[in-house]
Amino acid sequence: MPLTLSPHTSSCRCVAITGQEAILRCDDKPLTFADIEQLKCLSDSSLLFEERQNNLCALGLPPTEKLPDQYHSIPLRTYFATYGEELSLPHFRAKALYEWLNRTRFCTKCGTRLEPGAIEEETSLVCPECHNIFFPRIEPCIIVLVNRGDEILLALHRQRTTQYYSCLAGFMEAGESAEQAVRREIMEETGISVKNIRYFGSQSWPFPSQLMLGFTAEYESGEIHIQESELQRAAWFPRNNCPATPPKGSIAYRLIHGE
Repeated sequence: MPLTLSPHTSSCRCVAITGQEAILRCDDKPLTFADIEQLKCLSDSSLLFEERQNNLCALGLPPTEKLPDQYHSIPLRTYFATYGEELSLPHFRAKALYEWLNRTRFCTKCGTRLEPGAIEEETSLVCPECHNIFFPRIEPCIIVLVNRGDEILLALHRQRTTQYYSCLAGFMEAGESAEQAVRREIMEETGISVKNIRYFGSQSWPFPSQLMLGFTAEYESGEIHIQESELQRAAWFPRNNCPATPPKGSIAYRLIHGE
């Protein structure tokens, strides 16, 4: 977890992120520990941490306007779409841990500043006073593609900056199953009832800490009445004639385009 530079750390897989972007070398070689040391000096708010059990050394920087000439950055979503899930895992994990460490500094029971956990095989923070243990937070969400014959239900979400039509999605609530969350979110946002809910797959989405659980479902009944606080528009579209959708690198793309 948060650390000082050490010889052991130099043998780990090194990754660096800034905001929602991965920092890469311009010569396409993997980052080294020397790169991490150089990049760390760019900001007093940088955060260096490691997971020895995962052979990971990660540097998190706040969004920066300029990197040294030998480095460049690309959005994490683009990195995922380009290099795939396995190679993206260290960067996605670094992003999630960076957000967690920035947001989890004091014990929620007694207010004492937290310290790295003593067990090397687990990633945790511990309260030195009341011994409360804190683990990285994951927020489960559902995302679902609703089918009606040859049509699919897509929506333009109000809180997103892009003009992509995408699947319906939302956070799971305490006490409900993923399937119950699917039914509730679709009903709340569109007034549609669904049936035959089937699990599709999952994806880590550390913006900042979501785990997306993907589903498909079939239309059962109802007419579209959108929840205006969440959606700008929702409509049925022919599967082979969709409007602009999220690009590759997201589970929404896989659901919509069957990949």
